[in-house]
Amino acid sequence: MKNYTEKFNLNNRNIFIIGGMGLIGKEISKACFDAGGKVIVIDFSKKNKKNFNKIFKKKKNIFYENIDMSKLKTLRKKIESLTKKYGPAHSLINCSYPRTKDWKDNSYRNIKINSFEKNVKIHMNSFIWIARAFAQQMIKNKLKKSSIVQLASTYGLLGQDSELYKGTNMSESMTYAAIKGGIINSVRSMASYYGKYNVRINALCPGGIFDNQPIKFVKRYSARTPLKRMAFAHEIASVALFLVSDASSYVTGSTVMVDGGWSCI
Repeated sequence: MKNYTEKFNLNNRNIFIIGGMGLIGKEISKACFDAGGKVIVIDFSKKNKKNFNKIFKKKKNIFYENIDMSKLKTLRKKIESLTKKYGPAHSLINCSYPRTKDWKDNSYRNIKINSFEKNVKIHMNSFIWIARAFAQQMIKNKLKKSSIVQLASTYGLLGQDSELYKGTNMSESMTYAAIKGGIINSVRSMASYYGKYNVRINALCPGGIFDNQPIKFVKRYSARTPLKRMAFAHEIASVALFLVSDASSYVTGSTVMVDGGWSCI
């Protein structure tokens, strides 16, 4: 058996991170890089390339690809091109957050069917289809162990408290809950199928993450959480690292809550 510290080591592994320059994705990219992995950050935004260069300062073994992975018709070719360039994917972490411009109007009061359908297509459908495509590649490459982490949310399992948003420019989201719930259930189904091929698949469910939200919301959310505060993105990244490492070698099909105890109330 490996030394316990070595179980978290990602040496000689290719880690593909979709949405790897977002609030959470940026920290996950750092964590996997620090653990010795070869990290391929995939992000649809050209602007984020500057942030990437600023943070990683041309370090070796971490790379940036400006690709929109939500366009599913060309997905297989994109993945084949990426794995040909960087090597087989040992792990996929999808922490992207694709959404339409009218995302903020997805409350129960204001949502429109067209917006709901579009967001389900570009977010939930892409998460599931991308995971399947990478899993098929992992099987094709006959990897002894590989893993997929799908970023979901506590709101994929629990109801949203609309009282938290009163007096702010925020609101509950009908679409978000549906999307994240779908991702969580697809993870269970995919894990049961791909396990025989040594592909582990898990859902990582953060609670509220501090991102300079309105003070009213932060206070209300913190008061409801047993740890009495919101999460920081690096706390989510630590668990993502665990899920792609050998430290979680017998974990698959799990819904891992990182919510400061929110779900135990």
